[in-house]
Amino acid sequence: MKNKGLLVVVSGPSGAGKGTICKRLLEKNNDIKISVSTTTRGARVGEVEGKNYFFVSKNEFQDMLKQDALLEYAKVYDNYYGTPKKYVLENLERGNDVLLEIDIVGALQVKEKFKDGVFIFILPPSLEELKNRIVGRGTESAKDIEKRYGCALEEIEQVIKYDYAVINDDIERATIDVEGIIKAEKCKVSRIHEDIKSIFY
Repeated sequence: MKNKGLLVVVSGPSGAGKGTICKRLLEKNNDIKISVSTTTRGARVGEVEGKNYFFVSKNEFQDMLKQDALLEYAKVYDNYYGTPKKYVLENLERGNDVLLEIDIVGALQVKEKFKDGVFIFILPPSLEELKNRIVGRGTESAKDIEKRYGCALEEIEQVIKYDYAVINDDIERATIDVEGIIKAEKCKVSRIHEDIKSIFY
């Protein structure tokens, strides 16, 4: 019998490299599924329904909220974004691990509803390096960079609410650390005690 999958939630401040780590994790592990978010914004050129997002109307999104069909949600400017519960739960039941890369506010919402999840916080090697990475993107004004950096400092304080912290000073090493966390979680007696009982008792 295939064991139930793990819900792996990855967060961290802007510039920590969580997106790159998640991309490498998916490239190396075919049994990990990325959770696809639902949004009320329109599809951009090249975006595919069910791959990039599930696109819905604002009324449909409100209905999902009323039906408690989302693990977490947030309003960004005029649009809503959320994690559909059905997609996550169905994959977990199939034995697939589900990767959820979301912001800290959303992650803590998920933690309230899904105590069995694995919550990993990605940290930069230093505050100086974090700022260098934000500046290095070259896509934001000096004012926006300072704002993003200030938000990052506040977000890092939330690390104590997570199960694990991984310092991303090297993408490959950080990805291996995350893989190690997932493997260790799968060996927890609390997760596999029924299997142990069926074999030895």
